[in-house]
Amino acid sequence: MARMVNKIAAEIQGLSDAEKLRLVEAILADLDIPDPEIDRIWGKESRKRWAAYKSGKIPTVSYESVMARHRRK
Repeated sequence: MARMVNKIAAEIQGLSDAEKLRLVEAILADLDIPDPEIDRIWGKESRKRWAAYKSGKIPTVSYESVMARHRRK
């Protein structure tokens, strides 16, 4: 397996940037397999967080303060 990966990695070096991007997109699409259980759990969590936000139980952070903190780093 390692030899095959090394061979593919060497072949990738000869690809154009556009071809590399298409390859990355194909690999990511192959890895993105929906999992109904994870979707159910995230759906439940997102509804919980939305309800907490709407009721004022969680603090919010403005876009400006997030960006200011990010720019400092």
